[in-house]
Amino acid sequence: MAKAKASRQNAATIGFEQQIWDAACELWGHIPAADYRKIFTGLIFLKYISTAFEKKYDELVAEGDGFEDDPDAYEAESIFFVPPEARWTQIAKAAHTPEIGTVLDKAMTSIEAGNKSLKGVLPKNYASPELDKRVLGNVVDVFTNMDMSDTEASKDLLGRTYEYCIAQFASYEGVKGGEFYTPASVVKTIVSILKPTEGKRVYDPCCGSGGMFVQSVKFIQEHQGNRSNISVFGQEANADTWKMAKMNMAIRGIDANFGGHPEDTFFHDLHATQKFDFIMANPPFNLSNWGQDKLQDDPRWTYGLPPAGNANYAWIEHMIYHLAPGGKIGLVLANGALSTQTSGEGEIRRRIIEADLVEGIVAMPTQLFYSVTIPVTLWFISRGKKQAGKTLFIDARSMGHMVDRKHRDLSDEDIARLAGTFTEFQKGTLKDQKGFCAAVSTADIAAQDYILTPGRYVGIEEKQEDDEPFEQKMTRLTAELDGMFAKSHELEDQIRKNLGAIGFKI
Repeated sequence: MAKAKASRQNAATIGFEQQIWDAACELWGHIPAADYRKIFTGLIFLKYISTAFEKKYDELVAEGDGFEDDPDAYEAESIFFVPPEARWTQIAKAAHTPEIGTVLDKAMTSIEAGNKSLKGVLPKNYASPELDKRVLGNVVDVFTNMDMSDTEASKDLLGRTYEYCIAQFASYEGVKGGEFYTPASVVKTIVSILKPTEGKRVYDPCCGSGGMFVQSVKFIQEHQGNRSNISVFGQEANADTWKMAKMNMAIRGIDANFGGHPEDTFFHDLHATQKFDFIMANPPFNLSNWGQDKLQDDPRWTYGLPPAGNANYAWIEHMIYHLAPGGKIGLVLANGALSTQTSGEGEIRRRIIEADLVEGIVAMPTQLFYSVTIPVTLWFISRGKKQAGKTLFIDARSMGHMVDRKHRDLSDEDIARLAGTFTEFQKGTLKDQKGFCAAVSTADIAAQDYILTPGRYVGIEEKQEDDEPFEQKMTRLTAELDGMFAKSHELEDQIRKNLGAIGFKI
């Protein structure tokens, strides 16, 4: 039981929070809190690839065939080949020397030299005179003691670390954290429902740290597909996040097209002529000032011009524009998009629904994100729905479990239930479950003024009535309450006596 509980907790936490906190304490007062993530991201990247490399290196040495220094032996298993000067054993040896900053920068440079996709991406600010080398050495020690040997390839470790730093540290200096990182269980839910297959093109127009791609490749692997037989396309506007996505793909051995530089998706669509089979995204919630005044006649606004003050429907229309025939979209949006009538959004939603594109809506539990507390919904949009004229609504707000006081997570069983519900709906075998799911016709949605809030359609779960007569129940409950009152008085008297014994009376 304890083991199972620990397993569930690890699904929601990066597993390194205490070590990251220890490293932050070393940096406290030496650099701005908002810059911690820049230090940590590079070290996490270096330690991660070194751990995976050294594990494989030892295996090859044990085999005795002399392939331990052959990059191809590592690439064949999507393991990053690390040059000698960049291996963590060398970093750890130099931790408490004045040259530690230079050693780290040279390690990053040597990795970039052997990987063109990472050129100009890795942080190389460790030799900066502003960074106390004694402090940096202590931080390196913390990372040396991190055990990454069991880290699963499916975990977006860089993204989770980055998000954790934003949520925990940047807030001290008033820096607002973004929503670029999507919790692993949310990503896994989207991927499990969409079921990407090999030979397809996967796209994320606001890819953040690349977690959608990590899970897509993992899904294909788990279903006997070829992980390398998938085309990955993405775009990201934030320079730091774009670099991190490039690192994340390099760690996983995923060949991704993110363009040669970070760019704003609305103003500079790097994949303007492309159509994609699977589109997955967690766009910035309720983004204002996204540039509507300069994009009035853009061909992407097939269903109407999105309002200037909120980009939610601009993201939706952008994705639909890029959707190939038979393609599917899974995206995360704030709940307001389900029912808003502001500035033409209700009309855009009506047109998208009437075009029979909305396949499913899932209301998610709260507290899934590190830095965002507002409730969110998963939208699933498809060309050529298997159940034409119908939309599946799921109310999953009561699902999941709390892993700490602030964070909730979905278990693998929760995710399987959601994915299974979609499968039954697509097969036409789904039976509505009061309070959980319902297959609803477009006509019924129209009767609700095209509002997509799941609660309107699934209703409230029916509570099982007990057979205990009312009078008998009230007699039992009042007796129980009387006992509680008596116990309360006993505790009150005991507290008074204890306080009196040390000279305090109430």
